[in-house]
Amino acid sequence: MDGNPSRREPAARRRGESTALVTAQKSVYIKTYGCQMNVYDSDRMTDALVPLGYRETDSLDTADLVILNTCHIREKAAEKVYSELGRLRVMKEERALEGREMLVGVAGCVAQAEGQEILRRAPSVDMVFGPQSYHRLPEIMERARLGVGVVETDFDGDDKFEVVPAPARQAIRARGVTAFLTVQEGCDKFCTFCVVPYTRGAEISRPVGKVLAEAERLAAAGVREVTLLGQNVNGYHGEGPDGRPWGLGDLLRRLAEVPGLDRLRYTTSHPRDMDADLLAVHRDLPQVMPYLHLPVQSGSDRILDAMNRRHTRDDYLKLVARIRAARPDIALTSDFIVGFPGETEAEFAETLSLVEEVGFAAAYTFKYSPRPGTPAASLGDQVDEAVGSERLLRLQALVNRQQQAFSASMVGRTLEVLFEKPGRYPGQLIGRSPYLQSVVVAADAARIGTIARVTIEDIRPNSLMGHLVDAPAEAVDVAGAGGWS
Repeated sequence: MDGNPSRREPAARRRGESTALVTAQKSVYIKTYGCQMNVYDSDRMTDALVPLGYRETDSLDTADLVILNTCHIREKAAEKVYSELGRLRVMKEERALEGREMLVGVAGCVAQAEGQEILRRAPSVDMVFGPQSYHRLPEIMERARLGVGVVETDFDGDDKFEVVPAPARQAIRARGVTAFLTVQEGCDKFCTFCVVPYTRGAEISRPVGKVLAEAERLAAAGVREVTLLGQNVNGYHGEGPDGRPWGLGDLLRRLAEVPGLDRLRYTTSHPRDMDADLLAVHRDLPQVMPYLHLPVQSGSDRILDAMNRRHTRDDYLKLVARIRAARPDIALTSDFIVGFPGETEAEFAETLSLVEEVGFAAAYTFKYSPRPGTPAASLGDQVDEAVGSERLLRLQALVNRQQQAFSASMVGRTLEVLFEKPGRYPGQLIGRSPYLQSVVVAADAARIGTIARVTIEDIRPNSLMGHLVDAPAEAVDVAGAGGWS
């Protein structure tokens, strides 16, 4: 999956922090790294542990089970996991002296990629299991308690989504009024910098009926907004009720009929898979929010070819024009990698010029880091670390200017905001605009889970400030965001 970080709150896990499960008997603490799909997977691990008597806790000190659900997209992310495991080793030894059990597990993409190496570097780890194995967590734990480190990273073809029990309604409600829902997993694109095909496997799409049943459970528990997840989500091709493969556009139309689901989003998309039907959904379906994360990675055709992105700069720009023709108010975000092997200053300048030409509402920017086992890791002409860092700073400065300009264009507009949680101060609520911006308003907590019209008065570095209004729905300004640049 391209680098769109997880964002769902109020659970701390949505900020890349730790969350967990609590009873007087057993508790589990899960720390989630990386993308939204890891957030979804952490929730499903929690669901798998409920029948074993585990409940979430946000206290590492009291946890009987600690799981690090890891990300392998960036080198530093993996090293952070090993650093955390060093701290857990000390804690586990202290627990042992007190006669208390503390199981430690490493899950996710680092687990899938490194397997036995994790046990070698961190022998205090009891179990290592990849993202295709978490449905076997009860069995893995049973084996780990025998005292031998367990490594479970096979792609066995089981439908993990069906094996893990569905969460109880109260568990869904505790996670908030927005939810992630994985509909597609794996990737067949094989970008030369990316580990996803090796850690998540080939592309698979869940059947429409299974996705719909999960969405209906979420809506029945009070979820108002669902974000569909996939490493290549717009390549979705799940079996429909008519026996034929449905595309993402078909799925979104069906989900829009679910009572209570007022907002739909999806991420992450590949430019090659944005078809005409999906553009029509953006044009015609009001439940689909005017926000699209569409990674491009570089503005240079030579670098795009070296990355095996399967699109050109011109392809991307023409697609952006088609998207904006279908939905003029759409906010576009993207991913960029700078310092890819062999990138020249002129090729980096092409990336800057593409950003200028498109005008993004936000972007996630990264300095290239080689991932073991990927084709790009063995390429010559690696860009000097200092050069990559300097280019990243220049790109970030441009992206930040565009993001601030987009936020400033909201001042004076009236937007529909879904309120998600209390704010930092008493009497405040935090919600999301259709463009995924954080909006802070003075309002009563009873409004959490409702959608209300808010006039934007001011901007902060990471949020908008506004006040509630009682204007009729037809007066809400839902057009014109595309002209901010």
